[in-house]
Amino acid sequence: MRTVLVTGPGGAGRTTLAAATALAAARDGARTLLISADPIPGFPAATAPAPVTEGLWSVRLDSGAHFRGELITLQEQLSGVLELLGGNPLDAEELTELPGSAELALLHALRRAAHGDWSHEAYDLLVVDLPPLREALALLALPEQLRRYLRRLLPQERQAARALRPMLAQLAGVPMPAQWLYEAAARRDAELGQVQALIEDRATTLWLVAEPGPAAEDALRTARTGLALYGLRTEALVANRVLPGHSSDPFFAALAAQQEKTLGHWGEEGPAPVRVAHLGRDPQGPGDLLALAGPDGTLTVPATGGEGGRAEDPWWIEEAGAPGEPEGDGILVWCLRLPGAVKKDLQLVRRGGELLLTVGPFHRIVPLEPALRRCTVTGAALTDGVLRVRFTPDPALWPRTS
Repeated sequence: MRTVLVTGPGGAGRTTLAAATALAAARDGARTLLISADPIPGFPAATAPAPVTEGLWSVRLDSGAHFRGELITLQEQLSGVLELLGGNPLDAEELTELPGSAELALLHALRRAAHGDWSHEAYDLLVVDLPPLREALALLALPEQLRRYLRRLLPQERQAARALRPMLAQLAGVPMPAQWLYEAAARRDAELGQVQALIEDRATTLWLVAEPGPAAEDALRTARTGLALYGLRTEALVANRVLPGHSSDPFFAALAAQQEKTLGHWGEEGPAPVRVAHLGRDPQGPGDLLALAGPDGTLTVPATGGEGGRAEDPWWIEEAGAPGEPEGDGILVWCLRLPGAVKKDLQLVRRGGELLLTVGPFHRIVPLEPALRRCTVTGAALTDGVLRVRFTPDPALWPRTS
């Protein structure tokens, strides 16, 4: 199954173009499922796959219902402990969703779509309407981060032996919920692993939707750094609401000239953006959405994944003495390409076997290779858009030679 993740700066029309892409794919014969949290004119509001047209189904996310269901389930699992502590259970009607519940609901929907839980239907294409760009990048990094938290807080190899649990319960004075807790953590890790595998799959691609202009240009420049940090590659940049190039009205002529200037910059920094013309009105239904997609296949999804998804880690290791590095004896250089990054926004911390990287609003924890764990950090530099961290072997950790 091909997956297209659609995002872009807020207000750029990403939901509209996600729906147009799904409709065009269904028109071309691909069995397509669209997932979105936003209402789309002419599409059902069902929270399970519902037919839109021939070959197209859609799902409308309800983050509030998902939050209430998850919390009630957790409350039932903790019922024994809550009764012991005198807790008063909450009713579903009094629960109000908390910040972050929309992201968790979307991750849950991705897992269900990838695992085939929703329907026996075999989809050829999954189109996902993600949140605005910055939130989307954080969302795509979330499965990896949550799995790391679970492994740190509840490492499976540190489970107490069954024979010791009664004794530990007596010492603590309360029942020990260790077994179900570890089993729940293992289930969550497996579910998050399925979502992470979907995001990193070669058949998954990322589409950026933006309306040409200075604000979008700044947003995409910042996002380019975040994409590099998380190892995500963009398959298509879709320029939405492009105005006609010639107009007798000076106001519209100036706007069109500004758009052309922005499109020229985008073309210099990467592949030429896909242009979607302005309809002159807000799309009102499937007919208008198909008009946006164009009869010539403007928003056609390739049958196979291009350079999207995240197939491999974006960093690499060089030996000192490589181009741009001074000669060194045994020194290794950890490299990460960060286009658009500036030194003042970059923070780097070594903690044990991990590197904690912060670039502007983006943050990622990177596990180090075994060889680098036996080294100390002796320097770092950001040159020509590439972060280089120097590792020098630690004599106390490297085996001595004869």
